[in-house]
Amino acid sequence: MGRCTIQLVTGPAGSGKSTYSHILQEHVQTLGPRNRRRIHVVNLDPAAEHFRYDVAFDIRELISVDDVMEELQLGPNGSLVYCMEYLLENMDWLQDHLDSYDDDEYLIIDCPGQIELYTHIPVMNKIIDQMRMWGYGESMVSVFVVDATFVTDPAKFISGELLRRRIEKIGVCNSQIMMRQSYSSSSFI
Repeated sequence: MGRCTIQLVTGPAGSGKSTYSHILQEHVQTLGPRNRRRIHVVNLDPAAEHFRYDVAFDIRELISVDDVMEELQLGPNGSLVYCMEYLLENMDWLQDHLDSYDDDEYLIIDCPGQIELYTHIPVMNKIIDQMRMWGYGESMVSVFVVDATFVTDPAKFISGELLRRRIEKIGVCNSQIMMRQSYSSSSFI
């Protein structure tokens, strides 16, 4: 088997990563048979509860925040960190799933949005580095989804940019920005 193409969907919690993943999957399914690519969406967020997309595989098959909270009596953030560190210790689970897809298939990986996983505890960076070592570096891109309020509020924008610069990616604004008439285009240059 070859290496599938992977799109890591990252961004702050609540920015619309799952919605983006669903819309992309839905869009590909509406293409004609000659243009349709086999696309699969993966959940890599152990705290996620509901999906509008069809899940190809789910980290909660390996470990979930709810189970960790119940068994280890940790809070939600501690449980999330524990789950992602558990994944790091069991990367063969992820590799087995990734390797089951061929080079004509496209994976969208819906990642957790807690900033700590990218900055304070570089769990996501380690996962991405491991995926590169497995040979996915040439076929992997990260899409950073950000809420429109991050673009219009300078403090939020800078925070988002700091996270975005941790991993190479394409930025996507999840909604249309409404500008007051008092703004001119030169205000944003």
